[in-house]
Parts: sequence; structure tokens; C-alpha cells
Amino acid sequence: MGYDGIIIIFLIGATVVAISYILDHVWAATIPSRRIYYIIRAPGVILHEGAHMLGCILTGARIKNVVLFSKNGGSVTYTRPLLPYLGDVIISTAPLFVIPLVLSGITDLFRIYLGCTFPAFPPQIVTPEALLALGSAIIGTFRANLVTGFNGWFLLYLYLTISLVLSVSPSRQDMKNATVGIALLLLAALMILGSGIPAAVGFLDRCLNLLEVGFTLGLVYGIIALLVSFPLIVLYAYRMGR
Repeated sequence: MGYDGIIIIFLIGATVVAISYILDHVWAATIPSRRIYYIIRAPGVILHEGAHMLGCILTGARIKNVVLFSKNGGSVTYTRPLLPYLGDVIISTAPLFVIPLVLSGITDLFRIYLGCTFPAFPPQIVTPEALLALGSAIIGTFRANLVTGFNGWFLLYLYLTISLVLSVSPSRQDMKNATVGIALLLLAALMILGSGIPAAVGFLDRCLNLLEVGFTLGLVYGIIALLVSFPLIVLYAYRMGR
């Protein structure tokens, strides 16, 4: 994977974050009851903060305090990780990788044990053809579970998908904590590619492939969440246009 691959991964990741941020804003602005909004967000918030806690454990940071719901959202307070810079990146961006992977596991659970039907999603979305195939697969998912044969468990699946996608996006504090580390990692990746050392380039390719899988899964479920949220998006646009 060369420079183009890094750019594609960055663009997919940025798209996933943007979808999560936009949908969270729309749902918060259109749901009339704050309590209902918290109920919708609960699974995602718990997993989001749990991902931060996992990042703390992996990097040697001691967890000081955990808040799931407050006026300022959830938060995990921790001491400095043992890994300088990289530790902050892992902790701050953990939900961006953990949540899509959990969604993938949930999809398998609903498919294998609860009878939901999911067409195969493209493993990579780097061409217009792959994007069209993804759109067709997502539409087929809704048709198979709600029209061709109604499966009530699919509604629970959509609820979990919405909740988790709303919680993918890192907070401003998360991004602030990870900015320096991300910049250093990007510089290191560019230097490895420029070096041409086979072992180093091979290791980088494996790391980038893992990132691509996580971001692609995030994009898949982000698009599903967009479709489910379409009525609220229309309502939000109507209110803003008044």
C-alpha cells in the first residue's frame, strides 16, 4: 500500500467521523426528550467509554474516573500512559476502531442466531463500483428483513447500529490529546514508505490494512445509520430553513 492508500484510508476515516458527528447533532436537535436521547445513546456511550478504558489498560494508563452521562457527555479521566504520544493516540481514538469491529460482531450475531439476512458487503470501498455495490447491499439488507420477510430482531439491530454509530466520533478533547501522536505516526509512515525497506514496508502494510478494515466497516454502518436517520435529517433541515 503506497501513498494513495494512506490518503484513501484518511478520507474513509474522516468520512466516518463526519457521519457520526452530523448524526449525533441531528438526533440531539430533533429528539424532544433528553431522556429518550440518552436511552438511544446508552449502548454507544457505554462502548465508547469502554473503548477508552481498554486503551488505558493497553497503554499502562491508570483510570482515575469514568462518567457515562453528563451535560458535557461521557468521559474517562486517566494518568499519563506509559507509551509517550502513541499511548494518547491509542486511548483517544480507540472508539473509532473498536465500535466498527463490535458492529461487525453484532451483525454476525444477528445473522447466525436471530435469523437476520445480510448480503455480503464489499471488503474495500476504493472505487465507484464498490460504492455502488455497497449501496445495493445495504438496500438489499432493508428489503430482506423488512419487506421480503419481516424480522422483528432487525429493528433491535437498527437501534444498536444507530446508537453505536452516534458514538464513533472522537470528542474535541480526544482529538486534542491525539494530535501530536497522529502527526508523528503519519510522518513515520511516510518515512517508512520512502525508505523502501521490505520488512518495514510490509509491517506498515499490515497495520494500514487493519485500519482500512475498521474504517470500511465504520463507513458501512454509518451509511445504514444515515438511511435510518433520513426522516430526522429532513425534520432538522425543515426546522433550520424556517
